Amino acid sequence: MPLALKIVLIVLAVVLVLFIVLIIVGRKMQKKQEASQADIEAASQILSMLVIDKKRMKITEANLPKVVTEQIPKYMKLAKMPIVKAKIGPKVMTLIADVKVFDALPVKMESKVKVSGIYITEIISTRGKVTVQPKKKGFRAKLAEKAAKAQAEATKAKAPAKSKKK
Repeated sequence: MPLALKIVLIVLAVVLVLFIVLIIVGRKMQKKQEASQADIEAASQILSMLVIDKKRMKITEANLPKVVTEQIPKYMKLAKMPIVKAKIGPKVMTLIADVKVFDALPVKMESKVKVSGIYITEIISTRGKVTVQPKKKGFRAKLAEKAAKAQAEATKAKAPAKSKKK
């Protein structure tokens, strides 16, 4: 057998083994996630809260209880999480929101939400008129918009003004 064929077969075997390992690990993680989701649903309760502020910030900067910050893995301490500061009854609390909920949660308005521990899982209803904030444009989108405007202006300048003669 030629050497190149042996190398290709070895590489294919390694890739196949890695693929199988990833499938097994993925299934285990999916089962664990489903179990934790069931626990979250079982412990959830509906609360009325006034959202004071919401930001994406690091867990270490969020003023969460010490017990919570100790349980978070090291790689998650560096990631920015959706943090909500809300007034629930007489207390002002810092909560972590689900990503889908965070975008839709209105600031300075009273809302009924489903909370499990310090995790906001779902918005039930809001009191008052909800205004949807426009999504911020990224750098690339802004650059493409400027380029389109510049190109439109350039084509306007090149086109000679047509005058009607009778």
